[in-house]
Amino acid sequence: MDKVIIANNLSLSYSSNETIINQADFSVSSGSFVFITGASGSGKSTLLKSIYGALKPEQGSLIVGGVELKGVSTSKLNFLRRHIGIVFQDYKLVKEWTIEKNIMLPLIINGYDKNVTQNQVDTLLKHVRLKHQAGKYPLELSGGEQQRVAMARALSHNPILILADEPTGNLDDYSSQLIWNLLEGANSQLKTTVIVVTHHIPETLNVDYKHFHIEYGRINEVN
Repeated sequence: MDKVIIANNLSLSYSSNETIINQADFSVSSGSFVFITGASGSGKSTLLKSIYGALKPEQGSLIVGGVELKGVSTSKLNFLRRHIGIVFQDYKLVKEWTIEKNIMLPLIINGYDKNVTQNQVDTLLKHVRLKHQAGKYPLELSGGEQQRVAMARALSHNPILILADEPTGNLDDYSSQLIWNLLEGANSQLKTTVIVVTHHIPETLNVDYKHFHIEYGRINEVN
């Protein structure tokens, strides 16, 4: 299996005074499903930020999709991000855009044909059970509905890698199950690599997964 992520001696920090991730070595195979757990403040979100290039390695090497992120150029990073779908805790939807247009955003950025874009968005709106809300704006929806829109947006351009930061942390059971179903489907049917930061690994998930736990700056694989 090809490795979509390779980290060697990786250290991450926001200041020289405090190292969040300390000399980590790990890899993620293409098409795998990965959970990252750890106590609050342990560095889970920090690690996710480094994977999409929002935080550069302080030390060591981090290669994502064949791109070395230490000292990466803006153009190379933008190219890599076109192949990544991200689901944030706070959704990060464009409040001035309709639900439909929010989901279209990655497709527009990637230059998809207008008809292909519309068909893809229509399909995803059905999957997240929000077809009837297509013309509404994010603030008109509940938190669970907004997160389902964020998930549809992350999936819209068929990324090779999905990063999800506590995607079901504050959601009702119905929305949570929809989110897990979408992540599971993307992994099993499209062979998308999925990395999820979470406090709780769902027992109902029907996929083989890898589990990394962060403690005291160390990333350990849990068997």
